[in-house]
Amino acid sequence: MHKNVLVCVTQQKTCENLIRAGSRISSEDEDSNLYVIHVVNEKDKLLYNLSDGDALEYLFKITKEVGADLIVKRSKDVIKSIVEFAEEKEITHIVLGSSQDSSKNFVGKLQKKLPGREFII
Repeated sequence: MHKNVLVCVTQQKTCENLIRAGSRISSEDEDSNLYVIHVVNEKDKLLYNLSDGDALEYLFKITKEVGADLIVKRSKDVIKSIVEFAEEKEITHIVLGSSQDSSKNFVGKLQKKLPGREFII
């Protein structure tokens, strides 16, 4: 089965684990595509405690290692931006981390707006 895998990363440096998990999923099929998206509120830093330049360099390095396309967006509506991208690229699998109580609400909203996708948390 052809897979289009989307890894959603946040402001934490632990995003490398998510990217590598997405890479393992996409490597199961040689025709798969791997995307890494980081949507950040317009006022926030890209990654916690790093300058935007350092954050971009860090994300670019990891995504390049695994052969993924990196998408970085600033938006007032993070969920809407992810949904639009997932629909545009016909994403089949979405990899997300879960560490906060608010992430359950975030994941639930994404699942409602993107039915039929496999979510890996």
